[in-house]
Amino acid sequence: MAANNRRMSGKKGAQVGSGGQRRKGLEGRGPTPPAEMRKGHKKNRIANAKAKQAVRRPVARGRGGKSASELVVGRNPVVEALREGVPASTLYVQQFIDNDERVREALQLAAERGGINLMEAPRPELDRMTNGLNHQGLVLQVPPYEYAHPEDLLDAAAGEGEDPLVVALDGVTDPRNLGAVVRSVSAFGGHGVVVPERRSAGMTAGAWKTSAGTAARTPVARATNLTRTLESYKKAGLTVVGLAADGEVELGDLEALEGPVAIVVGSEGKGLSRLVGETCDFRVRIPMPGGAESLNAGVAAGIVLYEAARRRS
Repeated sequence: MAANNRRMSGKKGAQVGSGGQRRKGLEGRGPTPPAEMRKGHKKNRIANAKAKQAVRRPVARGRGGKSASELVVGRNPVVEALREGVPASTLYVQQFIDNDERVREALQLAAERGGINLMEAPRPELDRMTNGLNHQGLVLQVPPYEYAHPEDLLDAAAGEGEDPLVVALDGVTDPRNLGAVVRSVSAFGGHGVVVPERRSAGMTAGAWKTSAGTAARTPVARATNLTRTLESYKKAGLTVVGLAADGEVELGDLEALEGPVAIVVGSEGKGLSRLVGETCDFRVRIPMPGGAESLNAGVAAGIVLYEAARRRS
């Protein structure tokens, strides 16, 4: 009996209730993270390996070259970039991040789009990647943009049986202006945009967002030397038209817009550079009865493209 009593003495009797603590412990912790985000999961290991290779892989050079990869930093910028369809290769998420609405939306958008690696990283690693910027635990890697060659735009027009309609930007450094021009070129049936390799806006995440998705179907070419590119366009039969506030020809009188044409837009402050201006066949002004001194590149290009589309219709 003594042994039996010892065995029985270890059993628990009736106890006071837990006060609901156990029930709270069983409550859910939100949606299950994607497999790529679950530590130890096979897809997580594969995603991490791909992300590391993408960061270390040297940039390949295409016909028009590629830009460097770019990082979008911060919860709001990352969510906005994903909403606008900005190309992305990897979404970095800080370990033990505070899972608020923006973080959940970023993960959901990345998962729905597909093709975006999800990689969990400690905060010191994200600090290093972003050079100490306030990333708020979210970093989106935008892959290098593959630029077309200036001749590709003429080939595209020939393939469609149309006269080339191209816009070249001279000294335009704001990516939002580049995105706006890309959007206008797409809207009015143009065949692409040419930007100089140096001292010019490139196809960054900001340009992609402003283009409202049209950058996916409207090529942007990069020219090593814009003046030489315009000279080659002239040899190919294009009329080079430069926009200038003091231009000799008014836009409404320019019959050249009915044929193959390259429209050159300068910066809002300095206008066309000297060599580019001398290369133009015509320097054209946009009449502004309201008295404004100048228009930004996106607006100016849109007006001229509309006039070209009207004349060609």
